[in-house]
Amino acid sequence: MSFPSDIEIAQAAKMKPITEVAGKLGISEDELELYGKYKAKVSPSVMKRLKDKHDGKLILVTAITPTPAGEGKTTTSVGLAQALTKLGKTSVVALREPSLGPSFGIKGGAAGGGYSQVVPMEDINLHFTGDFHAITTAHNLCAAMLDNHIQQGNELNIDPRRITFRRVLDLNERALRKVIIGLGGKTEGVPRESGFDITVASEVMAILCLALDLMDLKERLSRIILGYSYEGNPVTVGDIGAAGSMAALLKDAIKPNLVQTLEGVPAFIHGGPFANIAHGCNSVQATKLGLKLAEYTVTEAGFGADLGAEKFIDIKCRSAGIKPDAVVIVATVRALKMHGGRKKTELGMEDLEALEAGMANLEKHIDNIGKFGLPVVVAVNRFPTDTEAELALVREKCNDKGASVALSEIWAKGGEGGLDMANIVIEACAKPSGLNFMYSLDMSPKEKITAIATEIYGSDGVIFTEQAEKDLALIHELGKDNLYVCMAKTQYSLSDDMTKIGRPKGFKVTVREVRLSAGAGFLVAITGAIMTMPGLPRKPAALTIDVDENGKITGLF
Repeated sequence: MSFPSDIEIAQAAKMKPITEVAGKLGISEDELELYGKYKAKVSPSVMKRLKDKHDGKLILVTAITPTPAGEGKTTTSVGLAQALTKLGKTSVVALREPSLGPSFGIKGGAAGGGYSQVVPMEDINLHFTGDFHAITTAHNLCAAMLDNHIQQGNELNIDPRRITFRRVLDLNERALRKVIIGLGGKTEGVPRESGFDITVASEVMAILCLALDLMDLKERLSRIILGYSYEGNPVTVGDIGAAGSMAALLKDAIKPNLVQTLEGVPAFIHGGPFANIAHGCNSVQATKLGLKLAEYTVTEAGFGADLGAEKFIDIKCRSAGIKPDAVVIVATVRALKMHGGRKKTELGMEDLEALEAGMANLEKHIDNIGKFGLPVVVAVNRFPTDTEAELALVREKCNDKGASVALSEIWAKGGEGGLDMANIVIEACAKPSGLNFMYSLDMSPKEKITAIATEIYGSDGVIFTEQAEKDLALIHELGKDNLYVCMAKTQYSLSDDMTKIGRPKGFKVTVREVRLSAGAGFLVAITGAIMTMPGLPRKPAALTIDVDENGKITGLF
């Protein structure tokens, strides 16, 4: 049986007016800012109105270490929310906004798949409500004001050699990683080395996602460190007077976006930091809004549990004062066999030996969530090639670890294919649980990084390069040792080496630099060969995307 493509399914959907979707949650039309018939931003007045209401249950969806075989984390998040609704529960799904980098690069969009998608799919994967453009513009406005300050006399005595604030662009563009700006003579600026990061790695993005409201956002923006003076003093956004204008550009972007799933379930899609180079969670405002409006809020954290889930708990939960009631780890038999050594072309045949070897990766993620003190449900996205013996092995191994297992067919069947999973998740949410963190804030940055690397990744320790040591010494001198830690690491391995699949052992993590994100409230420890500006692959997804004379888009996935 053949299925239509994701974009064909999405384009065939009969969407409900967004006012009707909002009405299910008790949001009036006056509390919406409409972007056409099917998209809206939610006014801050809703949270103010609901501030004393009891929170619903929070479900965090994460996954095993990603493979080319695919796992289906966003699809599972959407399908689970649809299944909960079919069971008579009020539910919402809260997701990140997709970046144009992967949409036109190698990964494709991030709106789910099959019959568990959020719509309008093309809008969400492209410009949506303009949030990323606003973040890009606010970030680059600050960069322009910084260079203009130097050009116009440099009252703050900024050392151009010690500027740490780069520009951003929401595309994969390796040619802009390192650039020289200000060429052309006295009127064209001060020549210096600089570069570009992708917008999702911007500290402005992280701040928007962690801010509690507009004023909190503006105050956090003012704390961003842009560089240092000749005397060695930090220079901030507040020092150059850019916080107000940046916040003005972000006054609408900070409001959560409301759309819907294919089955009309409300979906908040807001903010989009990557989990391999940033903290990988949607906005605090969207998640907290869901908790006030619904019995169950399903949210996701980027990539595997070693990245997204760790940062969700250690950074977002602690910062926002929230706690998951259950964690869903998404896996497929196919992906587990890849972790066990099978090639992508060999995944259609039964191989219990490879599956058992690959289970070590899933078992490590189960162990990690257990360390946080949270109930675990493993959601197995079922493929037609999965055999009963393979599924039985996964169930046995997970049960041995104390994790419940649910087979999921939400890609092909939508919410109906996730009813078993939804019931098991409801049971997990009812279990008593605590919330542990991997480090305390009074530990040194080295101790925090080492705790994550040894406890979550399973490393034998951490190697800090000479540059990382210098960075940490400066951070200590500035009195910023008490911030959270955001690890920048490859998503393709528990280690910092993307070639080490499964559950690697006998390795150490190398931290080559540590960046200070004072406004976001964390330190970014950059490991291995991770890049904050990705490049396009040999055959980017952009080659297959097109639009016809009627404006119909094809090739987006």
